[in-house]
Amino acid sequence: MKHQARKRFGQHFLADGSVIDSIVREIDPRAGQAMVEIGPGLAALTQPLVERLGRLTVIELDRDLAARLRKHPQLDVVEADVLNVDFTALARERGVAKLRVAGNLPYNISSPILFHLLRHVGVVEDQHFMLQKEVVDRMVAVPATADYGRLSVMLQWRYAMEDVLFVPPQAFDPPPRVDSAVVRMVPLAQPAAVDEKLLSEMVQVAFSQRRKILRNTLGKWLEEKGFAGTFDVQRRAEEVPVAEYLAVALSL
Repeated sequence: MKHQARKRFGQHFLADGSVIDSIVREIDPRAGQAMVEIGPGLAALTQPLVERLGRLTVIELDRDLAARLRKHPQLDVVEADVLNVDFTALARERGVAKLRVAGNLPYNISSPILFHLLRHVGVVEDQHFMLQKEVVDRMVAVPATADYGRLSVMLQWRYAMEDVLFVPPQAFDPPPRVDSAVVRMVPLAQPAAVDEKLLSEMVQVAFSQRRKILRNTLGKWLEEKGFAGTFDVQRRAEEVPVAEYLAVALSL
């Protein structure tokens, strides 16, 4: 029986064989590697991945799809909301130091998933995700561009990222109303040792009124925190490079 895509889960199933081949080529899965796929859906990507890996862990919230996936002997199915999955514990259970993570993420909760995984970055070797093109543009954006924002700063702090593949709407069933892209995320070997909560708060304040100069937003926040260093607040949030945000967070 054909599975009906469920709107509440943001389901759009990948159906284009050449796009699937291209994604698998970018991921480059090797036999024996510990990999987790988020949102396997109808197993379009799952099948070629598990053929190369030998075994694959999949995280699926939809119970009908999870039941289908359990019939595959080489899949370890975690039926759960990915936002509740402890990836650090998962790596420990699999007896590995690092996990490779991949998936076609539900577009309605892609940012929360990225921030959830940020907390488990210590056990991640790399991540390959299909996302809304607009989100990928924001992730890899450089300063002084319209796409540069909180997501850019928070993720570039911990990952080297690149947009590796453009995917048109017609590659899916049903087609989404947006363009998609695949992003590669590799955790940095030596990220700045800043407090995530503090950095997140600071960046949120900075970009809360992105058209205004920082004197009115971040400037006041830094005063309240007793910041004694030098920082040019006569700029907009989007003009400040990631390294400068990190330097301020470190000094605090």
